[in-house]
Amino acid sequence: MTRRAYLYFALIFIFGVVVGVAGAYYYAWQAGLLRRPLNRERAIARYKSDLHLSDSQVGQLRQILGDWDKEYSELQKQVEPQFTALHEQTRNRIRQILSPEQLQKFNEIARRNDQARKRRGS
Repeated sequence: MTRRAYLYFALIFIFGVVVGVAGAYYYAWQAGLLRRPLNRERAIARYKSDLHLSDSQVGQLRQILGDWDKEYSELQKQVEPQFTALHEQTRNRIRQILSPEQLQKFNEIARRNDQARKRRGS
C-alpha cells in the first residue's frame, strides 16, 4: 500500500511541475518575453519555401524588406521624442500627487525602469 502512495505522490508532483512549467511558458509568451525580433533571413526562407519564390523574387523581397527596415527606423526616430515627452509628462503628473517619501521611492523605481529599458534597447 505504501508503494502505491509513493507512486501517486510522485505522479502528482510530476503533474504539478508540468502544469507549472506550462503556465510559466504561457505567461512569458503572452507577456512578449519569448517572442523573437524579425529575422529577415528566416522570413525570406519561409516566404521562399511557402510561396515557391524564384531567385529574382527573393532578391526583390530582400530589397523590399531592407527598405521597410530603413523606413521603420526613420519612423521610430521621428516618433521617439513624442513618446519620451509623454512618458515624462505622465511621470511628472504622478510626482505631483506623491508625498516626499513616496516621491523618493518613485524616483528610484523610475531610475531602475529607465536602466532596464536601456539594457533592453527599447
